[in-house]
Amino acid sequence: MRRRIVCLTLLAATLTFCSVHAQIALMSRNAARRKPGTVVRIDLIGDSTQTDSAGYGRGFCANLTAQVDCVNMAMGGASTKTFREQGLWQLSLATRPDYMLIQFGHNDEETPEHLERQTTMAQYEQNLRTFISDARAIGIKPVLVTPITRRYFEDGKIHSDLSPHAVTMKRVAVDMHVPLIDLHSDSIAYLDRIGELQAQALGITKKDPERNTIPDKTHLNWEGSYVFGRMVAVDVGKAVPMLAKFVKPKAAVLPPEGRLAMRIIQKAPFAIVLVGDSTVATSGGWGPGFCATLTPNVTCLDLAENGRSSKSYIDEGLWKKALAERGQYYFIQFGHNDQKSDPVRHTDPDTTYSDNLHRLIRDTRAIGAILILVTPLSRRNYRDKQLVIDALAEYAVAARRVAAEDNVTLVDLYAMSPKVLEGMTQEQADALDAIAHPDAAVEMGGAAQPDRTHLNAKGKRVFGRMVADDTARVEVELGPNIEGVPDHRGCAAP
Repeated sequence: MRRRIVCLTLLAATLTFCSVHAQIALMSRNAARRKPGTVVRIDLIGDSTQTDSAGYGRGFCANLTAQVDCVNMAMGGASTKTFREQGLWQLSLATRPDYMLIQFGHNDEETPEHLERQTTMAQYEQNLRTFISDARAIGIKPVLVTPITRRYFEDGKIHSDLSPHAVTMKRVAVDMHVPLIDLHSDSIAYLDRIGELQAQALGITKKDPERNTIPDKTHLNWEGSYVFGRMVAVDVGKAVPMLAKFVKPKAAVLPPEGRLAMRIIQKAPFAIVLVGDSTVATSGGWGPGFCATLTPNVTCLDLAENGRSSKSYIDEGLWKKALAERGQYYFIQFGHNDQKSDPVRHTDPDTTYSDNLHRLIRDTRAIGAILILVTPLSRRNYRDKQLVIDALAEYAVAARRVAAEDNVTLVDLYAMSPKVLEGMTQEQADALDAIAHPDAAVEMGGAAQPDRTHLNAKGKRVFGRMVADDTARVEVELGPNIEGVPDHRGCAAP
């Protein structure tokens, strides 16, 4: 049991490390250019309560007009300390927005665990002052946002543990003459008015130490994002009168994707469709391991096919059949066979492969479903005791870029799987190998061993679990439908 706990801890740390660095890479590409046709850019700078996936970010941006380039630079798990240490602050400055909405506090708060990201109140204050000075030095206008309250109720009223951070931020705003949005006070007043039952309905869920699903009293679902995002947008117009004309006169309504997500959160039955090549398929991929983690209300269809690329899967009509299943979520991973030189399957990462992924995303959205893009599973070849990084990396880079361009969720399996494998020897990694997989037999001229691409039963469980755990982090409404997801407290995740 102790060994299993250690393994789970290492896996959680790997997921956190990889997801942070992959997210930074995505943000860097996404933030490097301004959206055509916009006249003002506003960046969100903060922690998970400001992100699109688990905060008010997408609701805020939805309440601004099309003239605003609204870019979310917030990072799950970030504090005023780690946002700088991870390079996110320099990246944010380099994008030169007109305005920055800066909100921190949740992860700066000191706890008995004494996590590395936590700060003293004096450090928190100094970090805020440095952010303001740095931004102003290059012509960026900072706006401070006091931290949104957690939904901690006692005797029918909110009891916030973030009041000291809100007070400190208000003092900094007055001293440095910075516009302030007092989201902390506004969110408390709103939640007190609607009551505990309705308040918790605005949040997502998480797993307790016994892996029971319980309310997450910090983070937001789609509805919560649109409630508090509207609140912040209206307050921006008041705090910065020049921005008032960019706030929509009426509150934004949930898009189809948000309405679907809310039905899933409310435990409606739904279907997940897996699309890809043999590294996803039932015979030698992570698909069965992933499906095994799902709760009974989820139908999991693994329609991945051996030997297919993003091109041949479409050309052979397999994609049309997958769409005909009318799933609510589509997980799509290609790359291994896109590398092949034959014209039936080959694609170029920067052109035809990317074009195919864009098409898959458009088609998925056209039927009202949600697409989750998965980067390719790493191969398990070692040279001089080091994991070999092959040309699959180019396809992973392209998939990340497409995910950023089309604003779809990304499970970065190509970043996560090497981090686990780098801690193994070739012999240990071979314990995950399939035996006599038909694709490997073709590629190796009939000699199917060792097959360091496809998975045996153990490999399916390991990497299927990995995909499931990261899915719960990045597509938060699916969390209650995944069994045994580790509690993410203390991780750089929502």
